[in-house]
Formats: sequence, structure tokens, C-alpha cells
Amino acid sequence: MMHDIIADIMTVFRNAEHVGKKTCRINHASSMIKSIVEIFKKNGYIAGYKVIDDKKAGIIEIELNGMINDCKPISPRHSVKKDDYMRFEKRYLPASNVGVMIVSTSQGIKSHNEVKGKIGGSLIAYVY
Repeated sequence: MMHDIIADIMTVFRNAEHVGKKTCRINHASSMIKSIVEIFKKNGYIAGYKVIDDKKAGIIEIELNGMINDCKPISPRHSVKKDDYMRFEKRYLPASNVGVMIVSTSQGIKSHNEVKGKIGGSLIAYVY
């Protein structure tokens, strides 16, 4: 049975914010998950994070700052051309310039604001 790790981490973020926790842990520290967490940090949705080596898959401990209202995976993963981001912003984000969509591109995982008008990719999640 396949397991959607991105959906799991978005659920961890959402549930921890909902109950008012200051920290949460993700028990799978892959490079993709680290990239997503780094985008959350760059855009101010989390205060910080640290990677703990547990001799297995690794653990990411995240400091929350109460800025996440909602975060969800985008399924199915939509392919987006470099000029099509506005259409998906209207679908997934509550208002213009509010929130971030996370995009998997040929240059790595980036926010839609970094790649808008430059390169296309596949939408994997959003946060606001």
C-alpha cells in the first residue's frame, strides 16, 4: 500500500497548530521533506527546525509560531506551465499574495513565488 508522506506532514503541521503546540516532530527526514520545511521557514510559517539523526530515516523537530491557518497536499499533482500559476493560486489560496504553493521543479522544490514566470513544475502542496 502506498503512503503519501507529504499528506502526513501537512496533517502533522495542521493538527499541531490547531491544538496550539509549540513544537512537532516529523519522523521521516528525506531531502524532499527538508526542502518543504525550509520553504515553510523562509516564508515565515514556522520559527525554525532541526534535524536529529536517529540512525534510521531521521527526525525533524519543528518550532511552530502559530502562523499556519491551513496546509494541505495537492492531489492529484497538477503539472503547471510557467505562465499558469495564477489559475492555481485562485483555486488553492484564499487571496492574492496570501499563502504559498509548493512546486516540484527540475531545479528542486521551490515556492510558486520563486518560479512564477520562470519555470513550470508539479504542484505538491499549499500553505496559508
